[in-house]
Amino acid sequence: MYYRPVFKQIQARLKEPRRFIQILAGPRQTGKTTLARQIAESHTLPTHYSSADEPGLKGNIWIEQQWEIGRRLAQSGDALLILDEIQKIGNWSESVKKLWDEDTRPKSRLRVLLLGSSPLLMQKGLSESLAGRFEVIPVTHWSLSEMQAAFSWNLDQFIFYGGYPGAASLILDHERWANYILNSLVETTISRDILLMTRVDKPALLKRMFELGCAYSSQILSYQKMTGQLQDAGNTTTLAHYLDLLGSAGLISGLNKYSGQQVRQRGSSPKLQVHNTALVSVHSQRTLPEARQDSAWWGRLTESAVGAHLANSVRGKNIQLTYWNERNFEVDFVLSRGAKIAAIEVKSGHRPDKLPGLALFAKEHNSVRKWLVGADGIPVEEFLTIQPEELL
Repeated sequence: MYYRPVFKQIQARLKEPRRFIQILAGPRQTGKTTLARQIAESHTLPTHYSSADEPGLKGNIWIEQQWEIGRRLAQSGDALLILDEIQKIGNWSESVKKLWDEDTRPKSRLRVLLLGSSPLLMQKGLSESLAGRFEVIPVTHWSLSEMQAAFSWNLDQFIFYGGYPGAASLILDHERWANYILNSLVETTISRDILLMTRVDKPALLKRMFELGCAYSSQILSYQKMTGQLQDAGNTTTLAHYLDLLGSAGLISGLNKYSGQQVRQRGSSPKLQVHNTALVSVHSQRTLPEARQDSAWWGRLTESAVGAHLANSVRGKNIQLTYWNERNFEVDFVLSRGAKIAAIEVKSGHRPDKLPGLALFAKEHNSVRKWLVGADGIPVEEFLTIQPEELL
């Protein structure tokens, strides 16, 4: 059985003397439920697991019923309560706050682990009711190292098929793999995690926005150009909101332009970035051999893989991921934390030029660490194993 690196992090937090509500939040099909079951099996603690995704009516009374089972288990010592898909219960955070506070006074020994596949809704509940009572453990798309360890994938397979573990067994049948990604992952995420739980006035526009993001991943696209491509009169504020929703669901984000002025960042044209390269590949209608024959397209997909790695790796860390361009000069990715800055340029399949964008950016900003990925720089395979904090 494969254990993700985050498994040890969860175990360690549940053993700490001080109790917090531990929250596992992340996109669909990233292994949250499997992680929870592995935690339950690895502990000697009495454990109760239940999911709001199971058939039957669920409400706040369901949370209370599961909590009571947990309390009974904790009467003689530490016990663990695991509630999955918690965001599907209306006002879940208020019920959890009430029950948690009731247990705090008598110094209950009950440990609580909550799982949710809609980060936007999870964060809303946390910020409204549970301030000071919880810790979030981000569960992201699988990395190259994880797909190699679990499925013995090579670099090309990871760049093309991305980090969805549930689809790994299907890659020998491309049509079956593509249908699984589109129907079981993408459609479910959009219809159940976004449209059913968030107000979206133009669902068709949001879906077209997603498809546009897949087609233009790793490219800078102004909202005005998006409006033209989408053939919709929706304003830029609506498009930016829909892009935020897609990002919160772990599908596609719009990276801001790096600037010392936050207002300029928000007003800039976004660089579209998928969180999993499977989303690009499945919409291209290419097979892996066909994709490898198109060097220009493969180069863009490789840059998307680097961007996805960075976007997933900065989650839960105080690190900003942006891009930079000025007067036709560009830097693919910029990492920043306080005064520390790292500029990253991706070159795939050919020798680099003099990298004028990287040089100009370094000239205009002090103490920049410059990184070249591919060509004569860090090999792509090695870079995809490096954490962002190591680059700063």
